[in-house]
Amino acid sequence: MIEVRRLRVLRALADHGTVTAAAEVLHLTPSAVSQQLAALESEVGQELLERRGRRVAITSAGRLLLAHADTILAEVERAEDAMRLHANGVNGEVRITAFATAITLLVAPALTRLRETTPGLSLVVRDAEGHQGITQLLDGDADLAIAVEHRGSPRPDDHRLARIPLYAEPFVAVLPPAHPAAEPPGPTAPIELAALAEDDWVMPSPGNPIRDVVMLACEQAGFQPRIVHQSDDFRAVAALVAAGAGVSLVPRLAVPEPTLALIRPLPDPAPTRRVYAAVRASRADHPLITATLGVLTEVAEKL
Repeated sequence: MIEVRRLRVLRALADHGTVTAAAEVLHLTPSAVSQQLAALESEVGQELLERRGRRVAITSAGRLLLAHADTILAEVERAEDAMRLHANGVNGEVRITAFATAITLLVAPALTRLRETTPGLSLVVRDAEGHQGITQLLDGDADLAIAVEHRGSPRPDDHRLARIPLYAEPFVAVLPPAHPAAEPPGPTAPIELAALAEDDWVMPSPGNPIRDVVMLACEQAGFQPRIVHQSDDFRAVAALVAAGAGVSLVPRLAVPEPTLALIRPLPDPAPTRRVYAAVRASRADHPLITATLGVLTEVAEKL
């Protein structure tokens, strides 16, 4: 008989690539992970893994088992939810991860509203960059993630996830007050991105999906930005720009107010940050999650 907990170990290894990384996610030792995988191979009577240097590759038999494992783990989670609901009605906790702007614009207003509409729901909020929340969701460390579409996002056909679009916002140019773009035709006139090719840039850190969007926009405008300063905090970005350290592109709703920096729109089609909510498909119909998603969608429609 296949042990369900060992299927979780195999899934964690497939997602994270190494025994050490899987062990960290599962809060086990690497040796315990290796023992669980060896026991799973013994249970199914086939090799599921092969060593490739420091990494472990999944064999064809392992990939076949993973396809069934995702279904099994989803059904186990549904069964656990059903038992919790039977015992507690609709009372419970929803763990939500979101990046800072989404916490301010979406999660905090939704939390206030949910206290009125769903008093049995307790929201637990964790700050996570847009690319980290999905990992935490798939690892089981969160029940709902608010994330940003980017080149490294999970594929739309990933059957483990259900996605709900929330809002899209254009990027704007953030410039020092004395920048030449501050001159006529005026602060509301669009500025061509190519006009910033010779400036120093303030950019998010590598791995941040916002950086990917900005880098792609600059490439399409025909230049590679000269990155001098880096920060993932948009307040810090705006402060550095206002101090004359360089220029930047920032999602419009993330621009701190007030700011001494000059804000200029970009011509259409401007690069856009697309924000969505994601839940594990196995929990998409959970009453507390559907209630949370409903209020988040209502708040997003007003942005």
